[in-house]
Parts: sequence; structure tokens; C-alpha cells
Amino acid sequence: MAPVLEKKVQQGAAGSENFMMEMNSEEEEGQNLWSSILSEVSTRSNSKLPSGKNILVFGDDGSGKTTLMTKLQGVEHNKKGRGLEYLYLNVHDEDRDDVTRCNVWILDGEVYHKGLLKFAMSSESLQDSVAVFVVDMSRPWCTMESLRKWTGVLREHLDKLRIPPEEMREMEQRMVKAFQEYVEPEEAIPSSPQRRSAPAVGDDESVLLPLGENVLTHNLGIPVLIVCTKCDAVTGLEKDYDYKEEHFDFIQSHLRRFSLQYGAGLIYTSVKEEKNLDLLHKYIVHKLYNIQFTSPASVVEKDAVFIPAGWDNEKKIGILHENFTTVRPEDQFEDFIIRPPVRKLVHDKEINAEDEQVFLMKLQSLLAKQPATPTRGTESPARASSGSPRPAGRPGPTNVASVSPMTTVKKPDPNMKGAAANEGVLANFFNSLLSKKTGAPGSPNAPATVAAVQGSTKKPGQKPALSEVQAELDRMTQKSDSTVTSNHSATPENQA
Repeated sequence: MAPVLEKKVQQGAAGSENFMMEMNSEEEEGQNLWSSILSEVSTRSNSKLPSGKNILVFGDDGSGKTTLMTKLQGVEHNKKGRGLEYLYLNVHDEDRDDVTRCNVWILDGEVYHKGLLKFAMSSESLQDSVAVFVVDMSRPWCTMESLRKWTGVLREHLDKLRIPPEEMREMEQRMVKAFQEYVEPEEAIPSSPQRRSAPAVGDDESVLLPLGENVLTHNLGIPVLIVCTKCDAVTGLEKDYDYKEEHFDFIQSHLRRFSLQYGAGLIYTSVKEEKNLDLLHKYIVHKLYNIQFTSPASVVEKDAVFIPAGWDNEKKIGILHENFTTVRPEDQFEDFIIRPPVRKLVHDKEINAEDEQVFLMKLQSLLAKQPATPTRGTESPARASSGSPRPAGRPGPTNVASVSPMTTVKKPDPNMKGAAANEGVLANFFNSLLSKKTGAPGSPNAPATVAAVQGSTKKPGQKPALSEVQAELDRMTQKSDSTVTSNHSATPENQA
């Protein structure tokens, strides 16, 4: 019995040992499985695009900043807000096959809203931000003023964040290094690195080209981009304001020198012609997510300029100065790119009507100052004596139609008295009526005799003919003329 029991005990101990070994091997496999899962998850999380990146857009009202960003977003509607607008851009990385969203904050064109920046940029999100300054190229005289204003607003906000000096210095050094290490990418080779290749053995990695005199003098610690919108207005500027190549070279020169001070990139865009929009999107994504960027600088076309940060320098800008003939590079921007005068509409001017009583008083005073004009009844003696005397006799019937009304009507002679004067007045009056009637059918100068008038107008049963009236008038005229002649001969002067 003893050997059998001992054998059974030994078999039980061996089974338990095998069981424990199997359990340990399973636990090790489980741990290895969890380790592999965790490592895979951590690898995937590291390869994904980071979230929480921000784009801050500054610019004046009407510069087109909202239209530009909605176009990059791919949205057709263009709803403009007030204060601080928000939208997002979809970012896709083909190498990682990952998609994320980038926040876009658009500050209103009034400086009054600068306090809203605290909701878009904080000390924690500063390192994940890009500043975009938008200027309107259809109004080039406002570009430099707008850039100075909005860069000042951003610098003021950064001062309020009170970032620790060590952290801010580190961000500034990162900007300087990125500017110095820029290498022009080759567009023909998409796989070319966006930075310089690794240095050869023995080379010192810390050897970098020194910055220029006016380069990164205003280092904000974050990437900066200057975007010129509405560059399709170049043709309108040439037509309306007589802009020449020198004007556009002068504008570009000042923009590039300003970009050097902030280490900023410069790009000309046009939403209307969809120019450089895709290039702008890729460059912003490259700056935020370090995705490969293969587009080189372009300064050939005056309305499609693209200068990435780190490419430009004073020597390259000096090429533009060689074409200057009427302006110098150091001249003030506003002295050559002059703001045009404001055109005011005529109907906008308000005209205040004068009070009625004041107007009447002025009119009364003017009338009182004017000399009194003589009436028609009072004639001067010289004018009265200037008339020629009427001939005493009449050779025959007068053509009434050939006599003008002005010569027919004769003014009364002051020497005529009594009934003779009245008869003369009546005769002249009737002669004027006859001349008007006979001249009515035709022109006043057309010859027409009294007989012709009588023959053309008389009908059976008509009242006394026109010849009888004319005969009576002639008789009255001869009588008045004879009376005047007799009176004139009876005066003492004639007798003498």
C-alpha cells in the first residue's frame, strides 16, 4: 500500500507543477498581448494629426478675410459675423491617412473688438497658433497702415498673456532656427525634404547663417503670414489711377521688408480668379502640422507673388530697386502710393432753404437801391423830337400789308391839340389793326394790297368792305395832317 500511495502522491505533485507552468505561460502570453496592443495604440496616436491648432486672422473691414477663409473651407455661403467669427478647416494627411480640424478665428475689422482675442489665443494655445494678416490690394494705399495697426494689436495681446521669459525665448529661438534652416524645395521632386539634409560626418550642426540687419526684429514667437487679397484689381489700378510697374514694385518692396521684420511669409491671392488659394492652404497646413511642402517661391507675376518665410533677404529685394526711376527705396510708402481723394456725391449735400421773410426783406432792399425807371407815358424831349414829320400829301393808296406794325403806329405829336390829336391817335390805331389783319394769312413781309384782301375775303351780304374803311381812315389822316401844317405855319418862328 505504501508504494502505491507514494506513487500517486508523486503523480499529483507533477500534475500541479505542470499546471502551474501552463498558467505562467498563459500569463506571459497575456502580458505580451497587452503590451503589443498598448504599443500599437501609442504608435497610432503619435502618427495621428494633432488637434487644437489655431489660425488667427486679422484685417480691416472689407479686406476679404472672411471670404478668403470660407473659400479655403470649401463653403459656398459667406455669412459675415461681428466681433469674433469662428470656422474650421479640414486637414488631410495622405501619408498618415488621417483627417483633423483646424480652428479659424477671424477678428472683426474694428480695433474695439481686440479684447475678444482672449477667447481665441491663450498662453496654452499660443505655440499651436499661426497669425494671418490680410490686406486689400484693391486699396494699396491702406496696406502698410493696416499691417502696422494689426501687428500692434497682436503684440499688445501677447504682452498681456504674460508668458514666462524662458518659454518665450525658446519660441523665439525656434522661429530663428526655422528661418535660417529654410531650403528651397524642388517642385519636380515631391519626395525632397523640406529642410536641409543631415550634415555630413564632422560638420557642426549648430553652424547657421546669421540673420540680416532687419530680419526678425519683431519676433512674435509664432509663424506669421501676410496675405494680399483682391490681387485681380491690378488691372483696375492701372486704368483708374495710372499705376505703372514701378508702383507695384514699390508696394512689393515695402511688403517684403515688413515681412522680414516679423519673419513672415507673403502671398498674393484672388478669390475671384481662384489664384494661389490651394497654395495658401498647403502653406498654412505645413506651418501648423509640419506636413511636407514642395512649392518654391515665385516673384515673376506681379499679381501672384509667393515668398515663404526664410527665402527672402535684402539682396533679393534690391533687384526690385533697380527698376525705380521716380522714387527711392527709402521713401515713405504714403508719399508715393497716395490715397485718392474721396469723391462726394452731389445729391448727398444738404441744402438749407432760406427763410421766406428774410428772402423778401433782401429782395425789398435790392429793389429800393435800384434807380426808378421812366414809364412809357413819359418820353424824353429828344426822343419826341427825333421822329420825322409826316408828309402833307399822300400820292395814292398805301399798301397796308407792306407796312410793319412798328412803323404804322405813330405816336401823337405834342403840337397837335384838341380833336385833331384825337383823330390822329384813332387813325394810327386803326392802321395798326389793318396791318395785323392783312399780315395774318402770310408772312409780314409778303405784299398784299387792300383790293386783294377785299377780293379774297368779301362774301355776299357782308358788311362794308375794307376799302371803304381805308378811305375813311385816309380822309381822317389827311385832315389831321392839314391841321398840323396850318398850326405849324402860324407859329411866330415860321412867320419870322
